[in-house]
Amino acid sequence: MDKRTWVSWEFIEDFMVSAFVEIGVPLEDAKVCADVLMESDRRGIESHGCNRFKPIYIDRINAGIQLPVTKIDILRETPTTAVLDANDGMGMVASKRAMDMAIEKAKKFGMGMVAVRNSTHYGIAGYWATMASDAGMIGITGTNARPSIAPTFGVENMLGTNPLTFALPTDEEFPFVLDCATSITQRGKIEYYSKIGKDTPEGMVVGRDGLPKTDSNQILKDLTTQQAALAPLGGIGEELAGYKGYGYATVVEILSAALQAGNFLKALSGKDESGNLKPYHLGHFFIAIDTEAFMGLDSFKKIAGNILRDLRNSELAPGEEKIYTAGEKEYLAWQERKDKGVPLNEAVMNDIKTVNEALKLNKKLPF
Repeated sequence: MDKRTWVSWEFIEDFMVSAFVEIGVPLEDAKVCADVLMESDRRGIESHGCNRFKPIYIDRINAGIQLPVTKIDILRETPTTAVLDANDGMGMVASKRAMDMAIEKAKKFGMGMVAVRNSTHYGIAGYWATMASDAGMIGITGTNARPSIAPTFGVENMLGTNPLTFALPTDEEFPFVLDCATSITQRGKIEYYSKIGKDTPEGMVVGRDGLPKTDSNQILKDLTTQQAALAPLGGIGEELAGYKGYGYATVVEILSAALQAGNFLKALSGKDESGNLKPYHLGHFFIAIDTEAFMGLDSFKKIAGNILRDLRNSELAPGEEKIYTAGEKEYLAWQERKDKGVPLNEAVMNDIKTVNEALKLNKKLPF
C-alpha cells in the first residue's frame, strides 16, 4: 500500500536547499537543483521529484562521482551554438546555463543550440524545454543516460532511456509539453514501483532469456548487471513497432554524444572495468527556436492552441470521459497540489530522515 503524507512546498524547498548547501553545493545552485526536483512533483511526475533527491544526488556526491561545485567551461561557441563542459558537476546547474544561452542566442539570431559534456543527471527534461516556451520559444532537449534499453531484436541494455522532449507555447494557461522517455517506461518509474512495493507491468522489461520480468526490486538489480533491459517505446520486436522507440533513442544518443565528442552507450554505465563507481559523463543538448523569427509569437500560440482544442474536442471512445493533450495533466496536477503540498511516500520520508540526521540539519520534520 502506498501510504503518503502531504508536506508543504516551503518545507521541502527549505530542506532540500539546506541539504544541498550542507553537502557543498553553492546556495544559488542549490536553489536551482531543488526547484527542478520540485517542478517534477508539481507536475505529478513523482518518479523524478523528491523521490530522487537522496539516491541520485546526495548519494552520488557522497560517493565522489558527482561534484557539488559546478565548474562550467565554454569549449566552443558561435553566434548560434555552444559546447559546454560541466566537469562532473551538478547537471541541473549546467543545464540552466545551457538553456539560458540557447534562449539568448535565439533572441538574437532566431535559433540557438547548446550541447553539454561531462555532465550528470539533469532532472526532469521538461523543465528545460519549458524554459524556452516560457520565453515564447519552441524548446527541445534530450540527454543520454546509463544503458537501460535493448535494441529491437536484442536483450542487452545498450541505450539510455534518452528522453526527446518538446515544449511549445500556446494561448492557453499551459504550454504543450511532451516529456517522455524513448523506452516504454524509465528506470525512475521502476524505482518508484520498488519503493511502494508494486510489480512492474508485464511487457516493459525483458530478461536475457527474452522473457518479460515484473519483480521491480529484481529488475533494478538486473538492470545494473545486464540481466534485464527496458523495452523501447512500442514494445519488444517489430509487431508493436518497437523499432520506432529504438530509433528515437538512438537519435538522442547520437545528438547527446556526437555534438560534444562525449561518451556513449556502455561507457555511460557509471562503473569502471573493475566494477567500481565512476562519474557518468552524460551529454545533453538544448535547442531554442524563436517563434518571432517566423510568423510571430501570437500567431503561433493561437494556432497551437486551436490544434490542441480541436484534438480535445474530438469524438470520445466509448466509456472514456476526456481527451487530453500533452502538458494538460501536469497542469491539472499543479492545480490540485499548489495549496495541498508535496505527497511523500514512506521511502522518501525515510530518505529525508536519513539526510536530516547524517548532515545534522536538525530540521523539524512534519511527519
